[in-house]
Amino acid sequence: MQAESKKRSKLELLQDRSAAAEMGGGEKRLEKQRASGKMTARERIDFLLDDGTFEEFDKFVTHRSRDFGLEAQLFPGDGVITGHGLIDGRPVFVFAQDFTVFGGSLSETHAQKICKVMDLAIKTGAPVIGLNDSGGARIQEGVMSLAGYADIFLRNTLSSGVIPQISCILGPCAGGAVYSPAITDFNVMVKNTSYMFITGPDVIKTVTHEEVTKDELGGAMTHNSKSGVAHFAAESDEHALRITRELFSFIPGNNLDDPPFAPTNDPENRTDEKLNTMVPETATQPYDIRDIIHSVVDDSYFFEIQEHYAPNIVVGFARLGGFSVGIVANQPAFLAGVLDIDASVKAARFVRFCDCFNIPLITFEDVPGFLPGVNQEHFGIIRHGAKLLYAFAEATVPKITVITRKAYGGAYCVMSSKHIRTDINFAYPTAEIAVMGAEGAVGVLFKREITANDESYRLEKVAEFEEKFANPYVAAERGFIDEVIEPSLTRPKLIAALKLLKNKRDVNPPKKHGNIPL
Repeated sequence: MQAESKKRSKLELLQDRSAAAEMGGGEKRLEKQRASGKMTARERIDFLLDDGTFEEFDKFVTHRSRDFGLEAQLFPGDGVITGHGLIDGRPVFVFAQDFTVFGGSLSETHAQKICKVMDLAIKTGAPVIGLNDSGGARIQEGVMSLAGYADIFLRNTLSSGVIPQISCILGPCAGGAVYSPAITDFNVMVKNTSYMFITGPDVIKTVTHEEVTKDELGGAMTHNSKSGVAHFAAESDEHALRITRELFSFIPGNNLDDPPFAPTNDPENRTDEKLNTMVPETATQPYDIRDIIHSVVDDSYFFEIQEHYAPNIVVGFARLGGFSVGIVANQPAFLAGVLDIDASVKAARFVRFCDCFNIPLITFEDVPGFLPGVNQEHFGIIRHGAKLLYAFAEATVPKITVITRKAYGGAYCVMSSKHIRTDINFAYPTAEIAVMGAEGAVGVLFKREITANDESYRLEKVAEFEEKFANPYVAAERGFIDEVIEPSLTRPKLIAALKLLKNKRDVNPPKKHGNIPL
């Protein structure tokens, strides 16, 4: 009887400690968190993962600092909840910073908990999702806190291209803390409640005398539309976590896995006659490339990435015949679909992610060239445009391109052309593949003749140029285009090509790594 009594008391002690750990910084702080429009750390994990699948690590860990009054403030878990669970039945590791404990600040033990799950994630080939909500380094721990950040950054870097890493910024993320999300593959931010910056508004005001709010400096829309640091702008914590689950459904667990296959009732041989008239006959008339994408992909569903940033190019995930694919598309509805610095960097980063994780690339091309201008040249359009060229050329996943209309100049080469190892290149009858448009070409080739003749001579030469070059058949005659297709057949053509390329094997020359023009 005495042994049973001891056993019960130890069990009760475990239950008491677990209950204390689950209270974070206490009921008042938890209620304050909810009142600010944010979920608590445990609520976030429960919402993100499949019901009842979360298994927690290091629940009773506390900090080791004994300075500045911290010895009397010991909270089980030390401001971060770590462990693993399932999303749609697939394993994932997760950590959630708890702002109710020391403002979620990072200590030595806090960092060690995060590093433990990151190490296990690499060993087991499972993604890591970080739910960030932290005031930054714990000042009282000095260099130990900074060392903890560096330990995390190292693991972010070593994990890159091996396992997917997703960061949800669900509160403050400032100072050195921003570099971990910056290395990860995707950042989800929440409007009005999350922000990221290296130095805050107070420091900026002191140093540069500029006045700016936290939201203007590093809020969700700032990083989604201006800096390109973030990929999604959610309306709430719940929305951010739903976005994360949806994103996870398109990507594999690691670089050796295939992306998840999702059976569909959408027929593989479905055609759409609307595609035959979707591209305007007038070369300068805009249209929304997303209309073509929606018409072609499974169930018309396209999961766009970074929709607020560099809108002259569109990137995102979709499915074709159940296969997960990455889509890169010029957007004629914005800046005529030209490639500029931001668009090149946005697309290059996305292409490299897809190549890391075995996701085939579908390119819809309608590009008049690179954006001209002094600012573009001075800020490095040559270097940044080369990033996209490098990314497409380096990629060994199945690559399929559809030229819908313009494919001019160097931009034709860059946008996954046959010449940089793209496997199958289609073109619509409306495709125009040339060094430049007819008007510009005639102005260069016949400059003297035009000045000596009337307008009819210029129009005659423009018509002649269009007849010879403003079509896909010259490229098709040389094998640079594999097939000129009827637009309504785009979906079945793409799915057939994906099936053909399913077992594609391609390699790059042996090397430590390439030197992409960063």
